[in-house]
Amino acid sequence: MFDRIHDVDYQPAIEAGIAEQRREIDAIANSSEAPTFANTMEALERSGQLLRRVMLVFSAVTQANTNPLLQKVQEDEAAKLAAQNDYIFLNEKLFVRVEVLHAHREKLGLDAESMRLLEWNYAHFVLAGAKLDEADKTRMKKLNEEESVLSTAFTNKLLAAAKAAAFTTTDKTKLAGLSAAQVDAAALAAKDRGVPGYLLPLQNTTQQPDLAELSDRTARQQLFEASWSRTERDGENDTRATVARLAQVRAQKAQLLGYPNYASWTLQDQMAKTPEAALKFMDALVPASKAKAQGEAADIQAVIDKQGGGFNLQPWDWEFYSEQVRKEKYDLDLQELKPYFELNRVLQDGVFYAAHELYGISFTERHDIPVYQPDVRVFEVLDVDGKPLALMYFDYFKRDNKSGGAWMSNFVEQSKLLGTLPVIYNVGNFQKPAPGQPALISFEDVTTMFHEFGHGLHGMFANTIYPSLSGANTARDFVEFPSQFNEHWATYPQVFHHFARNYKTGEPMPEELFAKIKKAATFNKGYASVEALAAQELDMQWHLLPATAPLQDVDAFEKAALERTHVAMEEVPPRYRSSYFLHIWANGYAAGYYAYAWAEMLDDDAYQWFEDHGGLTRANGDRFRQMVLSRGNTEDLQTMYTRWLGAEPSVGPMLKVRGLTVNSATK
Repeated sequence: MFDRIHDVDYQPAIEAGIAEQRREIDAIANSSEAPTFANTMEALERSGQLLRRVMLVFSAVTQANTNPLLQKVQEDEAAKLAAQNDYIFLNEKLFVRVEVLHAHREKLGLDAESMRLLEWNYAHFVLAGAKLDEADKTRMKKLNEEESVLSTAFTNKLLAAAKAAAFTTTDKTKLAGLSAAQVDAAALAAKDRGVPGYLLPLQNTTQQPDLAELSDRTARQQLFEASWSRTERDGENDTRATVARLAQVRAQKAQLLGYPNYASWTLQDQMAKTPEAALKFMDALVPASKAKAQGEAADIQAVIDKQGGGFNLQPWDWEFYSEQVRKEKYDLDLQELKPYFELNRVLQDGVFYAAHELYGISFTERHDIPVYQPDVRVFEVLDVDGKPLALMYFDYFKRDNKSGGAWMSNFVEQSKLLGTLPVIYNVGNFQKPAPGQPALISFEDVTTMFHEFGHGLHGMFANTIYPSLSGANTARDFVEFPSQFNEHWATYPQVFHHFARNYKTGEPMPEELFAKIKKAATFNKGYASVEALAAQELDMQWHLLPATAPLQDVDAFEKAALERTHVAMEEVPPRYRSSYFLHIWANGYAAGYYAYAWAEMLDDDAYQWFEDHGGLTRANGDRFRQMVLSRGNTEDLQTMYTRWLGAEPSVGPMLKVRGLTVNSATK
């Protein structure tokens, strides 16, 4: 399809989709027939197909392959799309019909999935403000519009800021410690950007992968500070005023609906249910995580002192010296691993292989399907019986016009009602090799591939009637469960030895080297836990602000929030600062970044179940597919999980994986 879509087509298609859906909503809301499940709820599910299809594609390209024209369309349409959502959820006549059905739901003879759709939609109408009076609905519409405009502005500012803040140098010695292939890639990146010398583009997170290898301390500091201050370097791309107002707008929306803060409003449909439950879960992890990180810092400082460094450990030193600690303690050099992780082999002999062994599915590359960028690859996924299951696109290499991080989403969602099969994509930000060089990736990148493909499995195995309940359309603190669970197969011996082969010789990684990886599994977990918890706690503090709070000084608020939640460590900065926290300001994780830790509890517990029941087997995979991955959001997620597991989720396996002991951690 991408060979027939041009950038100028998106805006008229969005406008046409909005108009078509409004006609459909009007027909439902103004119907003279008594409301029935078919003429109201199913009709709502069928409505807006043109707009949905356009927006799924538009969202994909604006995240992964944007340009000024597409960004302008985003900005022009943001308010209109917010108004479209309000046209549905603040529509009084439409809500009356939904409310009537909800009040009589036990008499409608609905199957379980249809009952879930009715109850879920009714709750979301209420949460959106359907019961507000007209004056408050008008106020809500204005706030929704402003939030949408601000989120779009944040995204575009962040993309520009990250590009502008890339580390550049004309002095090759500043790159000492990087491999020849990495230096070549840096030279290519500079050439592509039209700047002299070498360029290291910024990743999404605070810490940058190259900090583990750069031996020049000044270069490390410059790279770290470029990352840390990326959105504070000039007025045009400074996001702090946008962030402060976004937090205020959200608090004001919550107040309109009768909630003390945004977190209390938005968490009701999550597994945690309340900010208090999420905070209790996070807070219980802080002491042990921080103690482990402090121990790791002491080990690093000892190495610095032993070498006569004459300085105290700083954030830009952590990755570099922690690698030396890793080598000393575990005799493991991460650079020694990279020759065994060639991207295509990891994908086909690792990610695909594990999926085939667990679920029986197979993959065939399609070269006849147009893509939105030449690096993108497409695979057809066939089910056990050989029938088409899904199409899946992979877009792994970093570009200046691509948002940071890694993600999964759909071009098309599965639905029996609409007769559609899923079309899914995975996006990453791996360093593209110079021409003729293999794409050798880190072990962290390997894990990312398995993670995002886990989201993909959630989408491709979807087997539901209604599109809004399909696949990964679940609560945030559940949606990361299938993806994080899938990470475990990256180090499962049968899978690992199938893909971890030397790119030159094809020989498998020596068993003793693999054993070192397993032995070092809990290495640096204190750091990883604290940097993630810092971001999670920071997110929650922003969204606990009441509507009466003034606009915040972003830097001052961040500092106070980290100290208040006891996660402040000078050597361990938060994984994301407020000013470049894309997850919470634009990507739907507001008051929900804790979901990664919550889902880690679920996924580690789930993997323990697999280990207790024979590991990687088709029987286990098929059961997991049938009872979890195919079910989407068709029932209460806690019920779904415990039915599959046969017990309530336990935090024990998670603590074991992190190498922590937490006496008071909650379930």
